[in-house]
Amino acid sequence: MRTAIVLDPRYRAHDPGAGHPERPERLLTIEDLIQHWHGAPLERVSARVADEDEIRTAHTPELLARIRDTQHVARARIDADTATCDRSFETALLAAGGLIELVDAVATRACANGFAFVRPPGHHATAAQAMGFCLFNNVAVAAKHLQAVHGIERVAIIDWDLHHGNGTEAIFYDDPSVMYVSLHQYPYYPGTGAVTDTGRGDGLGHTINVPFSAGVGDEGYLLAFEEILAPVLRQFAPQFILVSAGFDCHWRDPLGGMQVTEKGFVGMTRSLLGVAEEVADGRLVAVLEGGYDLDAIRSSTEVVLDELSHGARSHAPSTQRSAVFDRLREVLRPHWRV
Repeated sequence: MRTAIVLDPRYRAHDPGAGHPERPERLLTIEDLIQHWHGAPLERVSARVADEDEIRTAHTPELLARIRDTQHVARARIDADTATCDRSFETALLAAGGLIELVDAVATRACANGFAFVRPPGHHATAAQAMGFCLFNNVAVAAKHLQAVHGIERVAIIDWDLHHGNGTEAIFYDDPSVMYVSLHQYPYYPGTGAVTDTGRGDGLGHTINVPFSAGVGDEGYLLAFEEILAPVLRQFAPQFILVSAGFDCHWRDPLGGMQVTEKGFVGMTRSLLGVAEEVADGRLVAVLEGGYDLDAIRSSTEVVLDELSHGARSHAPSTQRSAVFDRLREVLRPHWRV
Protein backbone atom coordinates (compact mmCIF):
# COMPACT_ATOMS: atom_id res chain seq x y z
CA MET A 1 0.00 0.00 0.00
CA ARG A 2 1.15 3.49 -0.83
CA THR A 3 0.86 6.84 0.86
CA ALA A 4 -1.99 8.78 -0.73
CA ILE A 5 -2.45 12.50 -1.27
CA VAL A 6 -5.30 14.82 -2.13
CA LEU A 7 -4.21 17.84 -4.15
CA ASP A 8 -6.58 19.65 -6.49
CA PRO A 9 -6.12 22.94 -8.40
CA ARG A 10 -9.69 23.89 -7.46
CA TYR A 11 -8.43 24.64 -3.93
CA ARG A 12 -6.81 27.77 -5.37
CA ALA A 13 -10.25 29.29 -6.04
CA HIS A 14 -10.72 30.46 -2.45
CA ASP A 15 -9.40 34.03 -2.45
CA PRO A 16 -9.49 35.91 0.87
CA GLY A 17 -8.02 39.04 -0.72
CA ALA A 18 -4.75 40.69 -1.62
CA GLY A 19 -2.07 40.43 1.04
CA HIS A 20 -3.84 37.73 3.04
CA PRO A 21 -1.43 35.10 4.47
CA GLU A 22 -3.74 32.19 3.56
CA ARG A 23 -3.22 32.62 -0.16
CA PRO A 24 -3.50 30.26 -3.14
CA GLU A 25 0.29 30.25 -3.57
CA ARG A 26 0.51 28.01 -0.50
CA LEU A 27 -0.80 25.15 -2.63
CA LEU A 28 1.10 26.13 -5.75
CA THR A 29 4.36 25.42 -3.93
CA ILE A 30 3.08 21.97 -2.92
CA GLU A 31 1.89 21.29 -6.46
CA ASP A 32 5.38 22.08 -7.72
CA LEU A 33 6.90 19.76 -5.10
CA ILE A 34 4.65 16.88 -6.17
CA GLN A 35 5.35 17.55 -9.85
CA HIS A 36 9.07 17.08 -9.12
CA TRP A 37 8.65 14.36 -6.49
CA HIS A 38 11.46 11.79 -6.48
CA GLY A 39 10.48 9.87 -3.37
CA ALA A 40 8.43 6.69 -3.04
CA PRO A 41 5.45 6.60 -5.43
CA LEU A 42 2.33 8.35 -4.14
CA GLU A 43 -1.30 7.45 -4.77
CA ARG A 44 -3.59 10.27 -5.89
CA VAL A 45 -7.08 10.39 -4.39
CA SER A 46 -9.61 12.62 -6.12
CA ALA A 47 -11.36 15.30 -4.13
CA ARG A 48 -15.10 15.75 -4.13
CA VAL A 49 -17.49 18.32 -2.75
CA ALA A 50 -18.84 17.31 0.66
CA ASP A 51 -22.60 17.28 0.86
CA GLU A 52 -24.29 19.55 3.34
CA ASP A 53 -25.41 16.70 5.58
CA GLU A 54 -21.74 15.80 6.08
CA ILE A 55 -20.95 19.38 7.08
CA ARG A 56 -23.86 19.42 9.54
CA THR A 57 -22.34 16.53 11.50
CA ALA A 58 -19.88 19.08 12.93
CA HIS A 59 -21.58 22.43 12.27
CA THR A 60 -24.86 24.16 12.89
CA PRO A 61 -27.32 24.78 10.05
CA GLU A 62 -26.90 28.51 10.72
CA LEU A 63 -23.15 28.44 10.04
CA LEU A 64 -23.68 26.39 6.90
CA ALA A 65 -26.23 28.94 5.67
CA ARG A 66 -23.92 31.86 6.53
CA ILE A 67 -21.07 30.43 4.45
CA ARG A 68 -23.44 29.36 1.65
CA ASP A 69 -24.65 32.95 1.35
CA THR A 70 -21.13 34.15 0.52
CA GLN A 71 -21.60 32.69 -2.97
CA HIS A 72 -23.67 35.72 -3.88
CA VAL A 73 -21.09 38.43 -3.20
CA ALA A 74 -17.62 39.09 -4.58
CA ARG A 75 -16.21 39.60 -1.09
CA ALA A 76 -17.59 38.90 2.38
CA ARG A 77 -15.87 39.35 5.72
CA ILE A 78 -16.63 36.80 8.45
CA ASP A 79 -14.35 38.41 11.02
CA ALA A 80 -11.23 40.59 11.06
CA ASP A 81 -9.07 37.71 9.78
CA THR A 82 -11.50 35.65 7.70
CA ALA A 83 -12.76 36.72 4.30
CA THR A 84 -14.39 34.94 1.37
CA CYS A 85 -15.00 35.33 -2.32
CA ASP A 86 -17.86 33.94 -4.39
CA ARG A 87 -15.97 30.63 -4.82
CA SER A 88 -15.11 30.11 -1.16
CA PHE A 89 -18.19 28.10 -0.17
CA GLU A 90 -17.65 25.51 -2.89
CA THR A 91 -13.92 25.37 -2.11
CA ALA A 92 -14.61 24.82 1.59
CA LEU A 93 -16.97 21.97 0.74
CA LEU A 94 -14.26 20.56 -1.52
CA ALA A 95 -11.73 20.76 1.34
CA ALA A 96 -13.94 18.75 3.67
CA GLY A 97 -14.89 16.33 0.90
CA GLY A 98 -11.30 15.79 -0.17
CA LEU A 99 -10.32 14.84 3.36
CA ILE A 100 -13.33 12.52 3.63
CA GLU A 101 -12.26 10.74 0.43
CA LEU A 102 -8.75 10.29 1.79
CA VAL A 103 -9.84 8.91 5.16
CA ASP A 104 -12.15 6.53 3.27
CA ALA A 105 -9.17 5.24 1.28
CA VAL A 106 -7.08 4.70 4.40
CA ALA A 107 -9.94 3.30 6.53
CA THR A 108 -10.63 0.63 3.90
CA ARG A 109 -6.87 -0.06 3.54
CA ALA A 110 -6.81 0.91 -0.11
CA CYS A 111 -3.90 3.15 0.93
CA ALA A 112 -1.45 2.98 3.82
CA ASN A 113 -1.80 6.56 5.09
CA GLY A 114 -2.14 9.97 3.55
CA PHE A 115 -1.92 13.74 3.47
CA ALA A 116 -4.75 16.02 2.26
CA PHE A 117 -3.43 19.31 0.90
CA VAL A 118 -6.59 21.36 1.12
CA ARG A 119 -7.59 24.93 1.75
CA PRO A 120 -9.15 26.79 3.41
CA PRO A 121 -7.87 25.31 6.68
CA GLY A 122 -10.30 24.32 9.40
CA HIS A 123 -9.16 23.91 12.99
CA HIS A 124 -10.38 27.31 14.26
CA ALA A 125 -13.94 26.81 13.00
CA THR A 126 -16.28 25.97 15.86
CA ALA A 127 -19.65 24.30 15.41
CA ALA A 128 -21.31 27.70 15.03
CA GLN A 129 -18.59 30.12 13.96
CA ALA A 130 -16.08 30.46 11.12
CA MET A 131 -12.92 32.26 12.21
CA GLY A 132 -9.14 32.42 11.98
CA PHE A 133 -8.98 31.84 8.17
CA CYS A 134 -11.22 28.73 8.65
CA LEU A 135 -14.73 28.19 7.27
CA PHE A 136 -15.56 24.53 8.03
CA ASN A 137 -13.62 22.30 10.40
CA ASN A 138 -12.28 19.72 7.98
CA VAL A 139 -10.72 17.44 10.57
CA ALA A 140 -13.87 17.43 12.74
CA VAL A 141 -16.05 16.53 9.75
CA ALA A 142 -13.61 13.71 8.89
CA ALA A 143 -13.66 12.35 12.46
CA LYS A 144 -17.47 12.34 12.51
CA HIS A 145 -17.45 10.57 9.12
CA LEU A 146 -15.06 7.87 10.35
CA GLN A 147 -17.34 7.15 13.28
CA ALA A 148 -20.62 7.21 11.34
CA VAL A 149 -19.54 5.41 8.16
CA HIS A 150 -16.67 3.15 9.19
CA GLY A 151 -17.70 2.34 12.76
CA ILE A 152 -14.50 3.78 14.23
CA GLU A 153 -15.06 4.03 17.97
CA ARG A 154 -11.98 6.06 18.98
CA VAL A 155 -10.30 8.80 16.95
CA ALA A 156 -7.27 10.84 17.98
CA ILE A 157 -6.64 14.30 16.51
CA ILE A 158 -3.11 15.62 16.93
CA ASP A 159 -2.73 19.32 16.14
CA TRP A 160 0.82 20.70 15.82
CA ASP A 161 -0.22 23.96 14.15
CA LEU A 162 1.31 27.06 15.72
CA HIS A 163 -2.13 28.17 16.92
CA HIS A 164 -4.46 26.35 19.27
CA GLY A 165 -7.27 24.60 17.40
CA ASN A 166 -10.05 26.09 19.48
CA GLY A 167 -12.73 24.94 17.05
CA THR A 168 -11.71 21.29 17.09
CA GLU A 169 -11.37 21.36 20.85
CA ALA A 170 -14.81 22.89 21.34
CA ILE A 171 -16.55 20.43 19.02
CA PHE A 172 -15.19 17.41 20.92
CA TYR A 173 -14.72 18.88 24.42
CA ASP A 174 -17.25 16.58 26.08
CA ASP A 175 -16.78 13.61 23.75
CA PRO A 176 -14.72 10.69 25.15
CA SER A 177 -14.60 8.97 21.76
CA VAL A 178 -12.30 11.66 20.30
CA MET A 179 -9.00 12.63 21.92
CA TYR A 180 -7.83 16.09 20.90
CA VAL A 181 -4.17 17.00 21.46
CA SER A 182 -2.80 20.46 20.65
CA LEU A 183 0.77 21.74 20.81
CA HIS A 184 0.76 25.51 20.32
CA GLN A 185 2.38 28.84 21.07
CA TYR A 186 0.78 30.34 24.17
CA PRO A 187 -0.46 32.91 24.87
CA TYR A 188 -1.21 33.65 21.24
CA TYR A 189 -4.17 33.71 18.88
CA PRO A 190 -6.90 32.67 19.63
CA GLY A 191 -6.00 32.87 23.34
CA THR A 192 -7.32 29.42 24.26
CA GLY A 193 -5.60 26.12 25.04
CA ALA A 194 -4.44 26.37 28.64
CA VAL A 195 -2.83 23.29 30.16
CA THR A 196 -5.77 22.94 32.57
CA ASP A 197 -8.32 22.69 29.73
CA THR A 198 -8.73 18.92 29.65
CA GLY A 199 -12.34 18.32 28.63
CA ARG A 200 -15.76 18.36 30.24
CA GLY A 201 -18.17 15.74 31.55
CA ASP A 202 -17.61 12.37 29.90
CA GLY A 203 -14.84 13.95 27.84
CA LEU A 204 -12.73 14.91 30.86
CA GLY A 205 -9.13 13.90 30.23
CA HIS A 206 -9.63 13.55 26.48
CA THR A 207 -8.39 17.05 25.63
CA ILE A 208 -4.66 17.61 26.07
CA ASN A 209 -3.13 21.03 25.63
CA VAL A 210 0.62 21.60 25.49
CA PRO A 211 0.93 25.42 25.63
CA PHE A 212 4.52 26.26 24.71
CA SER A 213 6.37 29.53 25.08
CA ALA A 214 7.83 30.90 21.87
CA GLY A 215 11.17 29.47 20.83
CA VAL A 216 10.84 25.99 22.30
CA GLY A 217 11.96 24.40 19.04
CA ASP A 218 12.37 20.75 18.10
CA GLU A 219 13.50 19.65 21.55
CA GLY A 220 10.31 20.79 23.27
CA TYR A 221 8.00 19.26 20.70
CA LEU A 222 9.79 15.92 20.57
CA LEU A 223 10.05 15.66 24.35
CA ALA A 224 6.30 16.28 24.58
CA PHE A 225 5.67 13.39 22.20
CA GLU A 226 8.13 11.10 23.94
CA GLU A 227 7.25 11.81 27.56
CA ILE A 228 3.51 12.56 27.43
CA LEU A 229 1.67 12.25 24.16
CA ALA A 230 2.79 8.90 22.77
CA PRO A 231 2.26 7.10 26.13
CA VAL A 232 -1.23 8.60 26.53
CA LEU A 233 -2.17 7.81 22.93
CA ARG A 234 -1.17 4.19 23.43
CA GLN A 235 -3.48 4.01 26.45
CA PHE A 236 -6.36 5.66 24.58
CA ALA A 237 -5.69 3.26 21.67
CA PRO A 238 -7.31 5.21 18.82
CA GLN A 239 -8.39 3.22 15.80
CA PHE A 240 -7.56 6.13 13.51
CA ILE A 241 -5.18 9.09 13.92
CA LEU A 242 -5.81 12.43 12.24
CA VAL A 243 -3.12 15.12 12.18
CA SER A 244 -3.86 18.83 11.87
CA ALA A 245 -0.53 19.57 10.22
CA GLY A 246 0.14 23.28 10.34
CA PHE A 247 3.61 24.31 9.26
CA ASP A 248 3.44 27.76 10.87
CA CYS A 249 5.48 26.49 13.83
CA HIS A 250 8.44 26.33 11.41
CA TRP A 251 11.25 28.75 12.24
CA ARG A 252 10.78 30.63 8.95
CA ASP A 253 7.08 31.34 9.39
CA PRO A 254 6.18 35.04 9.66
CA LEU A 255 3.27 34.57 12.08
CA GLY A 256 4.96 32.75 14.93
CA GLY A 257 8.13 32.04 16.83
CA MET A 258 8.28 28.35 17.69
CA GLN A 259 11.55 27.63 15.83
CA VAL A 260 10.64 24.09 14.71
CA THR A 261 12.80 22.69 11.90
CA GLU A 262 12.27 19.92 9.37
CA LYS A 263 13.89 17.56 11.88
CA GLY A 264 11.08 18.31 14.31
CA PHE A 265 8.39 17.49 11.76
CA VAL A 266 10.19 14.24 10.95
CA GLY A 267 10.30 13.28 14.63
CA MET A 268 6.64 14.08 15.28
CA THR A 269 5.53 12.19 12.18
CA ARG A 270 7.69 9.22 13.05
CA SER A 271 6.35 9.10 16.61
CA LEU A 272 2.73 9.18 15.41
CA LEU A 273 3.38 6.52 12.77
CA GLY A 274 4.80 4.28 15.49
CA VAL A 275 1.70 4.71 17.63
CA ALA A 276 -0.56 4.19 14.61
CA GLU A 277 1.20 0.92 13.78
CA GLU A 278 0.78 -0.29 17.36
CA VAL A 279 -2.87 0.56 17.95
CA ALA A 280 -4.55 1.69 14.71
CA ASP A 281 -3.36 -0.74 12.04
CA GLY A 282 -1.24 2.10 10.69
CA ARG A 283 -4.25 4.26 9.83
CA LEU A 284 -3.11 7.88 9.89
CA VAL A 285 -4.08 10.86 7.74
CA ALA A 286 -2.71 14.40 7.93
CA VAL A 287 -4.48 17.50 6.66
CA LEU A 288 -2.92 20.87 5.93
CA GLU A 289 -3.80 23.65 8.37
CA GLY A 290 -1.61 26.77 8.65
CA GLY A 291 1.85 27.64 7.35
CA TYR A 292 2.57 30.88 5.53
CA ASP A 293 6.19 30.85 4.39
CA LEU A 294 6.28 29.15 1.02
CA ASP A 295 9.78 27.70 1.37
CA ALA A 296 8.93 26.32 4.80
CA ILE A 297 5.70 24.77 3.51
CA ARG A 298 7.56 23.04 0.70
CA SER A 299 10.45 21.68 2.75
CA SER A 300 8.23 20.60 5.65
CA THR A 301 5.76 18.90 3.32
CA GLU A 302 8.61 17.07 1.64
CA VAL A 303 10.01 15.55 4.85
CA VAL A 304 6.59 14.60 6.23
CA LEU A 305 5.59 12.91 2.97
CA ASP A 306 8.91 11.08 2.94
CA GLU A 307 8.26 9.77 6.46
CA LEU A 308 4.72 8.72 5.63
CA SER A 309 5.76 6.90 2.48
CA HIS A 310 8.45 4.92 4.30
CA GLY A 311 6.12 3.78 7.12
CA ALA A 312 6.89 3.46 10.81
CA ARG A 313 10.57 3.51 11.65
CA SER A 314 12.34 3.31 14.98
CA HIS A 315 12.55 6.56 16.85
CA ALA A 316 15.63 7.16 18.96
CA PRO A 317 14.51 8.47 22.36
CA SER A 318 16.00 11.70 23.60
CA THR A 319 18.71 11.44 26.19
CA GLN A 320 17.49 14.66 27.79
CA ARG A 321 14.65 15.16 30.23
CA SER A 322 12.75 18.29 31.08
CA ALA A 323 10.70 19.59 33.99
CA VAL A 324 8.56 21.60 31.56
CA PHE A 325 5.83 18.97 31.55
CA ASP A 326 5.38 18.62 35.32
CA ARG A 327 2.17 20.66 35.29
CA LEU A 328 0.85 18.69 32.32
CA ARG A 329 1.52 15.42 34.15
CA GLU A 330 -0.28 16.78 37.19
CA VAL A 331 -3.49 17.57 35.31
CA LEU A 332 -3.43 14.32 33.30
CA ARG A 333 -2.53 11.93 36.12
CA PRO A 334 -6.16 11.41 37.24
CA HIS A 335 -6.94 10.11 33.75
CA TRP A 336 -3.78 8.53 32.31
CA ARG A 337 -0.52 6.91 33.40
CA VAL A 338 2.08 9.62 32.77
